[in-house]
Order: sequence, then structure tokens, then C-alpha cells
Amino acid sequence: MTSLASVTLEVADIAAAERFYAAAFGLGPELALRASQEATSGFRGFTLSLTVAQPADVDALVTAAVEAGATTVKPASKSLWGYGGVVRAPDGTLWKLASSAKKNTGAATRNIDSFVLLLGVEDVKASKQFYVGQGLAVDKSFGSKYVQFAAGTGAVTLGLYKRAALAKDAGVPAEGAGSHRIVLGGTAGSFTDPDGFAWEAASLARTGE
Repeated sequence: MTSLASVTLEVADIAAAERFYAAAFGLGPELALRASQEATSGFRGFTLSLTVAQPADVDALVTAAVEAGATTVKPASKSLWGYGGVVRAPDGTLWKLASSAKKNTGAATRNIDSFVLLLGVEDVKASKQFYVGQGLAVDKSFGSKYVQFAAGTGAVTLGLYKRAALAKDAGVPAEGAGSHRIVLGGTAGSFTDPDGFAWEAASLARTGE
């Protein structure tokens, strides 16, 4: 079964991005950085999400991110599904920090339960079929609205969402052009999906070779 082992963000200033991510989230090998000057504007068609146990952990991550240089896109608040907010990293990446819990059960730990990449696609059903053909297994599927693939041995969970709906959830306009500024590192080799998201062998994606 194909799995998503890592994501590589293409950034203009690697040193600055390294400082930000070390201070904000402290992620490991599942997140890599690569230098790029490719033009990009507006919504890049994806969000990265960190899910945690309780609202206090969300607030701790939001605070750390903002102190490290992120800007708040959607302030953390309660919703029907739980508690969360969205920040934009200095490199432009949108990060959603969320918990399914609405009440705290202890002190904040900043422990991350899962790392999720949501791709905004034009046709969820067609993209689902494409990815199944690449060897990914469907974990959850809600018709033409949302698909989540089984993580398997991968460190990152992959989901598909309608592009306009994903932008709305993140609190930004759906318009965007140019590079996605992200490369997905998987176990199925190199390919490009119907919406232009590029995959590489996981080891290459992590090292930027």
C-alpha cells in the first residue's frame, strides 16, 4: 500500500524557514524544506494540519507560531467539531491547528497526535480514483466532498477536499496561481496528480536531491 512519508515545502529562505519551524512546531523528518524561487500567488491549493489532544495544546501551538513570525488567519475558537485556528507561516504555508475536544483535561503539552495534508482538488471523485490507482487505500469517503486515505506506515495522513471548500475552511480566498510550493514524498515513486501536485520517492523528497 502506498503511503505519504513526508512533505517538502519549497521556500525562498531555507534558513529563516528552519528557524520558524523549529520554534513553532518542532516537527521531525516528516517535514523537509527546499529552496525555490518559483512564482506563486494566492491560495496554493493545500493546507497542513496538526491535530492535538485539547484546546490548550492548540493555543500553545498558535502562540508559539505567532511568536516565531506566523500571522493569524483564523483565531482559535470553538466550533461544532471541536476547537482550532489557522496561521500562515512566514513562507506562506497555511497551517490549521486543531483538536476534536472542546474542553481541557490537563496542562498544555504541545504533543502532536497527527500530521495531515489536505489537498484542494477540482474533482474529488476523479482524484480519489487516481490515487487509488497509485496504491493508496481509502480510509474515509464522503462522496464528492471529502476523502481521507489510510496512513499505513506513513507519517502524514493525506486527504482530498474541494479546492473552494478547503480555502473557505482555511479562511482565505480560493484564487491562486503559480507553484503549489510543496512536494509529496511517498512510497510509489514519482508522479504528478490531476491538480499538479508532484510526488517523489520519500528519500528524495526529504533530502531535496
